[in-house]
Amino acid sequence: MDATPRRLISGLLLFALATLHLGYARNGPNYYGKLIGTLQNYAHGIKGKAYAVDDATIFIKGFCYDGTGPDAYFWVGNSTMPSPEGYIVPYPETDKESDPQVLGAYNYTDIILRLPGGKRIRDIKWLSVWCRRFTVDFGDVYIPHDLKVPKLQVLPEFSRLAHDLRSGNISILDSKTIYIPNLHYDGGGPDAYFWVGNGSEPSHFGIKVPNEIGSLAPLRGYQGEDIEIVLPGNLTVYDINWLAVWCVEYRHNFGHVLIPKDLDVPPALGQTKITPPWWYNPTSSTPTPKAVSNCKEMLEGRVQVQWQLKGENVQIRISGRIREDQYVAFGLSGRDGTAQMIGGDVVVIGYDNRTGKFIAEDYYMSDFAQCDGKRGVCPDKRIGGKNDAVLLHGERKNGITTVTYTRPLRTNEPEKDKIIPEMETSVIAAIGPLNAKGEANAHERFDKTTEDIRIDFTSRNVHECTNSLYNIPDSPDLKPWTPAVINDKDTFSVRIGPTGGKRGYSRITGTPSWGIAWYINDLLIPELTVERGQTYTFIVEGGNDSVNPARYHPFYITNSPTGGYGQKNEEEQMEQKVFAGVKYDFNGYPYPTAAGRYCEWVRTTVDSADNYETFNSFFRTLELKCDKGEPAKLVWTVEEDTPDLVYYQCYTHNHLGWKIRVVDAGYRSQRNVNGVSQVLPTFAILVTSMLAVFLFSR
Repeated sequence: MDATPRRLISGLLLFALATLHLGYARNGPNYYGKLIGTLQNYAHGIKGKAYAVDDATIFIKGFCYDGTGPDAYFWVGNSTMPSPEGYIVPYPETDKESDPQVLGAYNYTDIILRLPGGKRIRDIKWLSVWCRRFTVDFGDVYIPHDLKVPKLQVLPEFSRLAHDLRSGNISILDSKTIYIPNLHYDGGGPDAYFWVGNGSEPSHFGIKVPNEIGSLAPLRGYQGEDIEIVLPGNLTVYDINWLAVWCVEYRHNFGHVLIPKDLDVPPALGQTKITPPWWYNPTSSTPTPKAVSNCKEMLEGRVQVQWQLKGENVQIRISGRIREDQYVAFGLSGRDGTAQMIGGDVVVIGYDNRTGKFIAEDYYMSDFAQCDGKRGVCPDKRIGGKNDAVLLHGERKNGITTVTYTRPLRTNEPEKDKIIPEMETSVIAAIGPLNAKGEANAHERFDKTTEDIRIDFTSRNVHECTNSLYNIPDSPDLKPWTPAVINDKDTFSVRIGPTGGKRGYSRITGTPSWGIAWYINDLLIPELTVERGQTYTFIVEGGNDSVNPARYHPFYITNSPTGGYGQKNEEEQMEQKVFAGVKYDFNGYPYPTAAGRYCEWVRTTVDSADNYETFNSFFRTLELKCDKGEPAKLVWTVEEDTPDLVYYQCYTHNHLGWKIRVVDAGYRSQRNVNGVSQVLPTFAILVTSMLAVFLFSR
């Protein structure tokens, strides 16, 4: 016999022996999870052994019950012993809206129980077969206080070796089921498969694993999809050392992940339900929201929220009809029973043009203001917390951005994160622009939820979505307002006002707005012209209440098109040059000098600013409201070395101001002279023409 076939047979025999040995030792046919105990029989022939499959699932091996109890259920609770102070664990499992069935007769039946409402085994002390009508315990088993239940195992992502193979962190859900999030593969391998085996690295001694729909066809391409695969036959994760994407024909490893030896994952008893990916529909090429367990529409169908409870986490998929530079924010309302932004705990999803990556960022909203590094609408990371949202997958197709992420039911940051309750709770959503930092800017008033929308994140089979997300027409391209210009003034009033929707600040500057901007001489962010050597006075009414970021907007002049000097760190401050409005204390710390009382132009109507074709028509819907107090004054003498372009900005927030053109002394007076010299010849030509016509007609 040739040496190569001998080595092949030898390797396969070793693999089979390792499979048999490890399988029976760690996860053989008699392994059902961690033993809880044997059910005690008090009446009606109760028998069976209970095992903890995972933190929310109990398996009863060989359950017996004569079925003659009039109102008997599986019953769990947290009291010292079985009592009426408990709740039903439905069996057979039913929809959330259906009443649980009274237990029938069972004769050595294997049963899987899933604790309802997000409950965990650690939350209970006993499992009973309980008759509610007569408050009688037919049989029970107690949960050991030191019980360690098997848990899913999170692994690294695929190594990236060839064909653009990459993924998110891979998870072992149970002994046969592997979850691969955000899978990318170009599909270019001629004979590639999911491939498992033994040894320190992938080799041709391996076994094919069916893909997410159970097929052993060569792998197609994947573009950031979340899939689950199941090991074939009696093979378990205890039998393998690696999972790879492997080309059989050319014996080439496109990428792999190693499987640890110290696994303690749930047994594969059918508790992990394998479902096709959300996009998969064999009869349609259009994604259908009803392919997932739960779905709810928000913001007039422009946003769809899909969710599924996964252990201690909730997996959420947000789909929004938004532009590439916009975000969708979704999360828990600041107050249950209403749609309240303040105190809300949301995740902002979208696409970050700076990095070319999708985002899922945890935010806390302490105020109606842009984040200043301490308060406002802030990413948790900017105010000393962490991002508890774990991005799994992102994609953008046909004008729809879809991002999938997980977040814990509970975190260790109660001051920034709300607990997701195991019942219906109020949720909020909004659509708005991402700023230059990839952070959420203010949304328009019509782009947020105003009604009380409620979701139970532990629920199942909530189908409240249609295909409207895919049928909404794109918004028309609105004509921007004509940018305002002031080039003949020495004194300026400086106040706060609205940005003017899709026709105003964003279209004029090309950058996202927060929802408020500077109004100079009652014009929305006009471009100013000043002369070197001249002195200018700005009467500032931007608010001087430093503890209220929504009403604290000191005015300053800088070379930065962004502004926000006060929220920058020392290194970032050194990148800006300040020309007026900032001084330094004895310790060298900067402080603003021009704030004054708060004056704001506010809307007197509730319609969209997009409805107004000119700024003048929009301005007629505004009313000036001012707090008591005095304005501040900023006096600026323009130095000779001032650059040709600087900006007026807000000290505490980004993107509130616009351009100041700096010209040489005498520019404005020369411009006026030129203006007269251009008008007089035009007038003379007009008079001459009229006279010629008159004489010719005679």
